[in-house]
Amino acid sequence: MFRIDQSVRDPPADGGDRHDAGRGELLQLACARLRALGAPYTSVYAYMLHGAELVLEAHAGRDTEHTRIPVGAGVCGTAVATGTDQNVPDVGAVGNYLACNLDTKAELVVLIRRGETILGQLDIDSDVPGGFGEQEYADVKAVTDALAVLL
Repeated sequence: MFRIDQSVRDPPADGGDRHDAGRGELLQLACARLRALGAPYTSVYAYMLHGAELVLEAHAGRDTEHTRIPVGAGVCGTAVATGTDQNVPDVGAVGNYLACNLDTKAELVVLIRRGETILGQLDIDSDVPGGFGEQEYADVKAVTDALAVLL
C-alpha cells in the first residue's frame, strides 16, 4: 500500500519542507506514486474543481484530451454532481463515459474533500476490467484524504 501522507511529510533530500511544496507538485507526486504501483493503475489524473468545471492539474500515464470537464459530465463530473465516489467496473456499460483511451476498461474516481467541500478528485483509469476492488479504493481514499489536508 502507498501512503502519500507519509511520503510528503518525510523531508526531501534537499532539506526543504514538503509542506512548502506547491499544489501542482503534491498532485503530481500523488499521481506518479499511485501509477507506479502498476496494474490496475494505468493512468492517474488529478482534477481540481474551479467553479462548475474540473480542471486537469496533474497526471501520470496516458495523456488525455479531457483537460476540462463540466460538473455533471462523464464519470468525473457525475462524482462531483452527486457528491459520491464512483467505481465503474465496465466503462462500456456507462452511457455518459468520456473515453480518454480505447484500452480503458474500468475507472475509479475518488473525491478530494475538506469536510463537505469538494476540492477536486483523483481519476484512475485501468486497462483491467473490474480493476478496482475494496483495497484499491481504500488506498486511493487514503491519498485523497491526505491531499485534502495538504492542499
